[in-house]
Amino acid sequence: MIEKITSTSNPKIKNILKLQQKSSERKKQNVIVIEGLREIGLAVKAGIKLNALFVCTDIISTDDVISELKFNDEVFEVSLDVYNKLAYRSSTEGVIALAIPKQLSFDDLKLRENPLIIVLESVEKPGNLGAILRTADAAIVDAVIICDPLTDIYNPNVIRSSVGCVFTNQVLASSSDETINWLKENKIESYAAALTATENYHEKDLTKSTAIVMGTEAVGLTDKWLKNTDNQIIIPMSGEIDSLNVSTSTAILVFEAMRQRNFYK
Repeated sequence: MIEKITSTSNPKIKNILKLQQKSSERKKQNVIVIEGLREIGLAVKAGIKLNALFVCTDIISTDDVISELKFNDEVFEVSLDVYNKLAYRSSTEGVIALAIPKQLSFDDLKLRENPLIIVLESVEKPGNLGAILRTADAAIVDAVIICDPLTDIYNPNVIRSSVGCVFTNQVLASSSDETINWLKENKIESYAAALTATENYHEKDLTKSTAIVMGTEAVGLTDKWLKNTDNQIIIPMSGEIDSLNVSTSTAILVFEAMRQRNFYK
């Protein structure tokens, strides 16, 4: 029989709230929270193991969820009040999952002959990371490497803003030193986006093994990256400001690489 939960004081509900709010708790339990049927479906497709499902029957049928996700081990039905306490947005499909995250290493990466990789240094805002992951999915980028991260890859806001693309991409966290060495060892040419650069991005050959390296909006890339990349490139700006949002800049550079690769046709 499926357990029904109608109180926000239920220990399972309190635990979900802790997992949503604290990266340390997600790491300690090795559990993440995924909201939305589409996002959970993408996670399952990527091989993420579900631990439990919490279904709001005022929004969706439990049978429909079980059929869609092919999971019925630990399923709980929650009231609308409980779901609204947990949900990050009102437009989700009435489903929240607990799952075991994947932690990739460089050895796990599967790359094409001439890979296209996004490297992010010290990304801080979950919304920016989520937007970049959507770009990576749209461009079928080989991997997204997050160096010295200041935000948890599986922060619920990253999952939400990426619309589940944190699961459709190969995403790993690493140190800058390890990433720089890995790029050099694998002969992947790196292109640092920098305001001090003199070469325009569209004038470079991005068809070979390429890593596009992006810094934070506040300070850009550190000297470590600027000194250890093969090229520095800039997006020419004609207006009063000298830079774009990091997710917008990443999309411009990635899709220029895609254009040069004829969109893999």
